[in-house]
Amino acid sequence: MKKQIGLLVMAYGTPYQKSDIEPYYTDIRRGKKPTEEELNDLISRYEAIGGLSPLAGTTEGQAEAVQKMLNDNYDDYEFKLYIGLKHIHPFIEDAVTQMYQDGIKEAVTVVLAPHYSRFSVGSYNRRASEKAKTYQINLYHVNQYYQQQKFIDYWTERINETLVQIPNDAHRDTVLVVSAHSLPEKMIKDNNDPYPKALADTASLIQAQSPIQNVVVGWQSEGNTGTPWLGPDVQDLTRDLYKQYNYKHFIYAPVGFVAEHLEVLYDNDYECKVICEELGVNYHRPPMPDVHPLFIGAIVDEISNILKEA
Repeated sequence: MKKQIGLLVMAYGTPYQKSDIEPYYTDIRRGKKPTEEELNDLISRYEAIGGLSPLAGTTEGQAEAVQKMLNDNYDDYEFKLYIGLKHIHPFIEDAVTQMYQDGIKEAVTVVLAPHYSRFSVGSYNRRASEKAKTYQINLYHVNQYYQQQKFIDYWTERINETLVQIPNDAHRDTVLVVSAHSLPEKMIKDNNDPYPKALADTASLIQAQSPIQNVVVGWQSEGNTGTPWLGPDVQDLTRDLYKQYNYKHFIYAPVGFVAEHLEVLYDNDYECKVICEELGVNYHRPPMPDVHPLFIGAIVDEISNILKEA
């Protein structure tokens, strides 16, 4: 008899339909409704990428792929999947409640974000833990998996495939911009948060096994809070790098994200691309991990490490 264990896959969430955009945005803003101007701005971003983000379907596919690989790998465990989202249903707390109703006594959790920050991955884990405590469910948290070899291999392979498309004599005029979602600077500094170092480590690990010569770290998709966020922003960085080094090819690797969604399809493929076109340089952006076996394998390998220590 296999032992049943819960698999709680957590993610940010995205609107399923246009009518979800306002309540979704309100939840992100901690209950404060957006103004008409703010709402229209967000709607216009979704319209620019085709109407809505494909993230909902991708999140479900990623979660199911992790579950399948785990169940294929383990003879003694049967992993039962639950999806919990931060800003839209099914919420994290709802998923934990469903685990309780299904009789789950212990579960492993993973957030679809490869780098740990107490303000990102940590916030998901805290919400899950607080709810699980009321039901006496024991949780084992995956905090990060960017350091898993398969994660680095995925990005290295995609970047190397992009390099092949660029003439060899232009490689010295090519730069790789490795990025993740920005966070408020004060929160990071005041708490000595490991997030910025993790992104820098990711860039170094990729560069160590790729022929890419020029690698820089940037940040993107910062919120509008009126306070400084981690920088430089990738758009400003693009202009500065061109001005200083006259690069001809810009490869954007938003490694802090794991799927094709608004922050990549708009912030990179529209905003950064527009700047590249203004500067007369070439824009490149390798495909996101989505359900690629190397990416799914990186998560499964980290889960295996957690369970060994449990």
